[in-house]
Amino acid sequence: MYLGAVLGTGVIALPALAAEVAGPASLLAWLALVVLSAPLAATFAALGARHPDAGGVSTHARLAFGERAAAVVGWCFYLAIPPGAAAAALFGGGYAAATLGGGDATAAVTAAVLMGVVTVANALGLRVTGRLQVTLAVLLVMLLLSSVALSLPHARVDNLQPFAPHGWAAIGPAALLLVWSFAGWEAVTYLAAEFRRPARDLPRATGAAVVLVGVLYLSVAFAVVAVLGPAAARTDAPLGELMATGLGGGARTLAAVAALLLTLGTMNAYYAGAAKLGAALGRDGALPAWLAQGSTAGEAPRRSLTAVSGLAFAALLAVVLADVGTRPLVLLTTGSFVTVYAVGVAAALRLLPRWSKPHLTALTALIGVILLLAMSGAYLIWPLLVTVGALLYHHLHRRHRDPAPM
Repeated sequence: MYLGAVLGTGVIALPALAAEVAGPASLLAWLALVVLSAPLAATFAALGARHPDAGGVSTHARLAFGERAAAVVGWCFYLAIPPGAAAAALFGGGYAAATLGGGDATAAVTAAVLMGVVTVANALGLRVTGRLQVTLAVLLVMLLLSSVALSLPHARVDNLQPFAPHGWAAIGPAALLLVWSFAGWEAVTYLAAEFRRPARDLPRATGAAVVLVGVLYLSVAFAVVAVLGPAAARTDAPLGELMATGLGGGARTLAAVAALLLTLGTMNAYYAGAAKLGAALGRDGALPAWLAQGSTAGEAPRRSLTAVSGLAFAALLAVVLADVGTRPLVLLTTGSFVTVYAVGVAAALRLLPRWSKPHLTALTALIGVILLLAMSGAYLIWPLLVTVGALLYHHLHRRHRDPAPM
């Protein structure tokens, strides 16, 4: 589940987009985010191991700072999933359109089908969801490693020159694009209560996920740049071109299958985590109590899942009708995730034993979060609006709950 939450749609398109911005120097942006991911992931694993709950980072914010902070984090994450899911589904749909034809119509229909499949899988319960996730992760890793291994013999040193054609300052904007690829390290906290032994299993899952994600991302990014060269910046389906180089033109169909698996894996993990979070927020009064069904470990939060799925379909319909592409969806999602990271790391600094190894790791993660906040800039406007909505709902709910003074 953790691997699928992080390893997702970023590897479908972002190696080419980052190469367009910074050239081969974009590899340094990938490496920097992999390095920053280690302390961030370890921090969330430490929080989940000590305080396993379906509320995840929202619960940790409540323990550290109170109900208002919990509501803000919960709303930011919960309302980031629908636009993020729609964007991810359209990324996968784009690969299907490149193989089958039909342009935007094929991409939109494929996206809707992907969202429907993930909704049904999660409605069947987390046990079914976990089995599906394991299958997708294994198939995905095999496909990615095979495509990289078969294409690397075609790599050329000349494709790495000039290394920074747009200047070294372009690495920053490239890294900002790549933040989308590394969103997900907090997702495991929402599923921590589902682990049989969180204190033992969460650190193991985290370590394995960081290593696998780092190796796969860096391998694919290097292969795209070194094998495709300048052509990498001119393709909308870099993974397809990479596979075609190593296996022949017919491999573009295989790339489409890989893209769909990536999309399913990412959406599957996030639908599971968001549905559990919505139920926990309903239980705690941060969202309507109607959503609270399924907040107990082992139960399927079908009402919350229905809300997430409905909002995701609405986001998909909006961008298709407006014909604005996926960029607005990506930016909305990225700003929300960075906000969740910031509050989550701040909560870790307050909840973890002071000057312990996990606490020092959280301090290191704080440096990375500050850098992400600085790079996000205007993209933080959306989570700011969500924060206002969360605080307003919390205030009105509290007034309704508390009796008026006599």
